[in-house]
Amino acid sequence: MRCLCVENRESGNVGQAVPAVSGVARPTCPLLMTTISTTRIAFASFIGTAIEFYDFYIYGLAVAMVIGPVFFPGSDPAAQALNAFLTFGIAFIARPFGALVFGHFGDRIGRKTTLVVSLLVMGISTTLIGVLPSYEMVGWIAPALLCLLRFGQGIGLGGEWGGAALLAAESAPEGKRGWFGMFPQLGPPVGFLLATSSFLLLSNLLDDAQFHAWGWRIPFLASAVLVIIGLYVRLKLAETPVFLKTMQAASETAGGARPTLPLAALFARHIKPLVLGALSMVVCYALFYISTVFSLSYGVATLHIPRPQFLGMLCIAVIFMAAATPLAAMAGDRYGRRPVLLIAGSAALLSGFLLAPMLGSGSPLQITIFLSIELFLMGATFAPMGALLPELFPTSVRYTGAGTAYNLGGILGASLAPYIAQQLVLHGGLAWVGGYISVAAAISVLAVFLMRETRDKELA
Repeated sequence: MRCLCVENRESGNVGQAVPAVSGVARPTCPLLMTTISTTRIAFASFIGTAIEFYDFYIYGLAVAMVIGPVFFPGSDPAAQALNAFLTFGIAFIARPFGALVFGHFGDRIGRKTTLVVSLLVMGISTTLIGVLPSYEMVGWIAPALLCLLRFGQGIGLGGEWGGAALLAAESAPEGKRGWFGMFPQLGPPVGFLLATSSFLLLSNLLDDAQFHAWGWRIPFLASAVLVIIGLYVRLKLAETPVFLKTMQAASETAGGARPTLPLAALFARHIKPLVLGALSMVVCYALFYISTVFSLSYGVATLHIPRPQFLGMLCIAVIFMAAATPLAAMAGDRYGRRPVLLIAGSAALLSGFLLAPMLGSGSPLQITIFLSIELFLMGATFAPMGALLPELFPTSVRYTGAGTAYNLGGILGASLAPYIAQQLVLHGGLAWVGGYISVAAAISVLAVFLMRETRDKELA
């Protein structure tokens, strides 16, 4: 007897029911349907985070190259850089608010709708940055609008990651939660590679005057096209089985099983995993933004490495981040989240001592090696979080809890990281910036040490 899946595939009806024959319905193959479903979910969780992090990273790169002169002219380059880095931090302040707002609705009405809205908020904010007038055109209104749209970026991204991680983790087959939770974690390196490549291409095609006048706006405007693609994928999704099970239980239980206000339930009963989850994220953010935003600014402005060359070095380094992500995810499924994070975090602590001699060397080769090490460790500390943070919370508050922990970690580890690094290098030198990485890593290692292993925890 031939498998009905094969018959469907040959007739072009993969994933569809075959018409009844002689009054008997012929079902599709459950295995094929499951494969199609899980593949679609993995891709949807990846594509959304890739687009949103592309949006987020193009701003970070623009901060290091052009935001200061365009929106804060009339001051010395150091002051311009500091002001630009402050606008960079605004989004990290907004991200926990986004996590709370989207988390509330994600825990109340479902993951799918909130993921669609978060993508829209992020995409609209990013596209509008691309059409903002400069300070010379409208004065103080320009930086004010920039801060507002940067806040909008933070709100959108604050709601994105938690939903994408839950979409993957709550739909994962048994024993593969770390692997499926890895797909949202692949979004950041791919998004960063797209962002870096776009600026690298513009740097090679345009001269400095053209780039500063209008070229930097193109990656922001291109976001609109990417968002349309992401919306198309997201709108075809179904709700996660874990959440549907919770909704059904709520309808069958007197008084309902879901809290009316997930945030209140989170702070009342889950404050410890919230704090530890946030602290465990600190090292990821510190590694990434010191290695990218600060290093790019320092390399171009202080070491006088041409911008296209440094962007090319970052493109090489981020490949190591992408490579570390599936390796750490597989290790997390096999050995547990805690061992992977403890080892990677300890290595990150030691890597802080490499910053001053390698970045300060001025050698493109040494700097590329250093950036590759840091971003590899970032991938290793970041990948297990796609499974770990959802595993820390029950379904009724999981969107709110995982998203809030993730974004509170962003405030602690990244919101002011480029600004603090700039101040540290001005007043103490590069060794102090390396110390910042080591302290951030120590905080995360301690937080993970205080956690219990979550690999075998059932999501319920």
